[in-house]
Amino acid sequence: MSRRPLSMAAGIMPEATPVQLVEAAAQAGFDMGGMWMEPGEWSSQTTRDVARRLRETGLQLLDIEVVWIKPGALDPDHLRIVEVGAELGARNVLCVSSDPDREATIDKLGQISAHGGRAGIRVNLEFGLFTAVRTLAAASAILDQISSPNLYVLVDSLHLTRSGGTPADVRSLPHARISYVQLCDAPCPGADPSDPQQIIEEAIDGRVPLGQGDLPLVELVRSLPGGIPIAIEERSSRLRAGWPELNARARACYESTSRFLDACDENTRE
Repeated sequence: MSRRPLSMAAGIMPEATPVQLVEAAAQAGFDMGGMWMEPGEWSSQTTRDVARRLRETGLQLLDIEVVWIKPGALDPDHLRIVEVGAELGARNVLCVSSDPDREATIDKLGQISAHGGRAGIRVNLEFGLFTAVRTLAAASAILDQISSPNLYVLVDSLHLTRSGGTPADVRSLPHARISYVQLCDAPCPGADPSDPQQIIEEAIDGRVPLGQGDLPLVELVRSLPGGIPIAIEERSSRLRAGWPELNARARACYESTSRFLDACDENTRE
């Protein structure tokens, strides 16, 4: 079985600069990388610097994040993130919503998706208990209502499990709805789904390498459409403390991920 393209999610090293994210992912052997953009800190020079390192390393950007939809009017910075991602050649923009007004979320997400379509970049709605779009079913229903060919749902293995979703739910999705996925592992039962603070703390500090927790990752990987990229979102305090040097952290993450996916492939062939 051919290996799916692997990407290093930006959350693995939240302290890294944009250029360091590119360099760490490339030297570790990832096929792709993720980019975190803080609009207030991002200049045209940042775009030029990142574009140069992408050319020099040959790394592709899988996604840019995060477009965080909040109550009120559409934030112009959200459209700017879309534009910068497209300029850098990113395939996807990651969106979440904390706007409790579902219709407002649909309206703003529709505008962002249309802007992405014109720019040539896909827009992905991530669900999770930490957002106003809490489940895979809720995200799918929003996609149904917007009906945009440029809009996808982003499945994160941690958020899928904590929100009560299963690999079978992912398998039942139309393949055209998934552009890429985010994988990590975590212990179970893990965070209390009724405790928002626990959910957030686990998402930023409690993830573990693939195969070292209890999430149904083998079944999830087998449920995915063939060939879609996998972003490794092993964001955790353990990873940051164990590998404070960014390049070493990226290598450790790539190696543990490769071992797990190789074992998945071997089991599939058997």
